[in-house]
Amino acid sequence: MAKPILHSYFRSSCTWRVRIALAFKKIDYQYEAVHLMKDGGEQFTQEFIDLNPMKEVPVLVVGDQALHQSVAILEYLEEKYPQPALLPSDLVARAKVRAVVETITSGIQPLQNLRVLLKLKDEADRGPWAKHWIASGFIALEEMLKRTSGKYCYGDVVTLADVCLVPQVYNAQRFGVDLAQFPTITRINSELLQLEAFKESSPANMPDCQ
Repeated sequence: MAKPILHSYFRSSCTWRVRIALAFKKIDYQYEAVHLMKDGGEQFTQEFIDLNPMKEVPVLVVGDQALHQSVAILEYLEEKYPQPALLPSDLVARAKVRAVVETITSGIQPLQNLRVLLKLKDEADRGPWAKHWIASGFIALEEMLKRTSGKYCYGDVVTLADVCLVPQVYNAQRFGVDLAQFPTITRINSELLQLEAFKESSPANMPDCQ
């Protein structure tokens, strides 16, 4: 079977989540760049809309099937390639990991998504908007991680929570959020960035990085 194809934009935090999981599980894949800004956005071409009607990355093509929505893709990868695991075996622990995932992917990231930012008519308002909502979400996330973290987001093993955390911290830094007020988030992020899967999948190492 042909290796999966990941339609990605180097700076997309949603896509970085998937790249981390692929690297962590050592899954070989083909990288297909989709420039979200060039010529009005390559995600709006009919060819890409045929892959994902939501006009968003990531899209993971497996055989003749196109999978979209990063969390759904992460769950697919976890079920298809269960080792090394990114979810704990204990059901309560899994729920807590998923709560962190949802806090980031549903409660924080969508409010600073490119589609949302582009709806703000004044370009000067976009950075402050994103900064506000990331910082607001991080207040809650910091408290959650104080209760669940060890070395990483949940104890001392890498989970889907960590896969989602690092790209969101990257966005926070891009928009100038003062991370000094979030010591738990900052500490965990620093630990994770030392791991090979997080380093090799980083935006700076993607072929379309500009």
